[in-house]
Amino acid sequence: MRKCTICGKGYMATFKRSHSMQATKTRLYPNLQWMKIDNGQRVKACTKCMKTRARQMAKVTA
Repeated sequence: MRKCTICGKGYMATFKRSHSMQATKTRLYPNLQWMKIDNGQRVKACTKCMKTRARQMAKVTA
């Protein structure tokens, strides 16, 4: 599934518009990347969650 395991963000339904304004349904997917979490497990997470996690870890170590 193309869904973030941390926040649950999935696809967003939208329309593509041609020059004649004809609408075609399409899906916009989140930017998912593999990421290791604390227990060593790999999960698919959106980049927004990865950035948030990085900021939290930087705050803890500082």
